[in-house]
Parts: sequence; C-alpha cells; structure tokens
Amino acid sequence: MPDLKRLEDILEQLAQDAAQIDRKRGEAQRPLFDEQLFFCRSKLLTPCVTEVRSEITALRNERKTGKLLASRTQHICEKVVAQIQAIQRELATVQVRKNEPKRNRGWRRPIHEMYQDLAQHQDWERRLAAMQRDKEMLLSRCTTITDQQKLQKEILALEGRLTRCRTALAKIEKDISLRERKG
Repeated sequence: MPDLKRLEDILEQLAQDAAQIDRKRGEAQRPLFDEQLFFCRSKLLTPCVTEVRSEITALRNERKTGKLLASRTQHICEKVVAQIQAIQRELATVQVRKNEPKRNRGWRRPIHEMYQDLAQHQDWERRLAAMQRDKEMLLSRCTTITDQQKLQKEILALEGRLTRCRTALAKIEKDISLRERKG
C-alpha cells in the first residue's frame, strides 16, 4: 500500500502553491489538463488539486472498509502520481509562460474593436499633426531665442508622438488586413 500520508503532504504544498498562482494569474483560456488526466476540466489549478485529494480520500476510505482491490490500488496510485506530476510541471512553467511574448493578441479581439482603435489613432494622428503645424507657424513668427528654443522642444516632442502614433496606426492596419484575409 502506498504511503498516503506522504502524498497528502505533497498535496498540501501543491494546494498552497496552486492557490497563490490562481490568485495571480486567474483562469486560463482553456482547461489546463486533458480530460484523461483530470475529470474537472478546470481553468484553475486549485480544483485539480482538490480532485487529487478526493482520489486519495476515496482510496483511504476503501482501504478502511476492506473493499480495496490490489488492481484498483495500482491504477489509482498511478493516476494520482501522474496528476501530481502534471500539477508540479504546470507550477514549474508558470514563470516561463509569464515571460513568453504574447502572440496574436489582436486575433482574439473582435474586429469592431480593432476598427475603433484604428479610428482613435487616426484622430490622434490628425490632431498631433495639426498641433505640430500650429507650433511650426508660431516658431516662424517667434522673435526671442528662448521662445524659439521652447517651441523647438515642443515640436520635437510632437514629432516623436506623431511617429509613435503612425507606427501604431500601421500595426493596427496590418492586423486588420491580416484578420480580414484569414477570415
């Protein structure tokens, strides 16, 4: 008979780690594990730990009542060990996944939101360009050096903002174009 106390001690630590990770990261987009491994199909780790605990409790209860078969013991123990290893792997890779670049975020956003972003950035581009033209006109009429220097700094800052805005605009347009081509 396996050492259930040792498994329960491991699970206690896993439960604490899982609860901490669940609070930090929230639900995953899809269930974390295959239905062959966990029945609960959870997007959080804590319900998976609870499922393993219930398997161990069932094993302990069957042993107490004398209804535990050797074949069942081996099957349950193998499954529990596989479940614990899966949870441990998930916990070990949390930091790695957090540092991975988020790919294709735009694909998950509805297309109407992408068009709203496009319109917003086009508006910002128009307003920034108008502000830059106004500052350049003021600079051409400016007579004092300190005012000229101040306006030149403002124009440079506006140029930087305008460049960043246009870069973002081009990216949004590209994302929309890709989305429409892929359907």
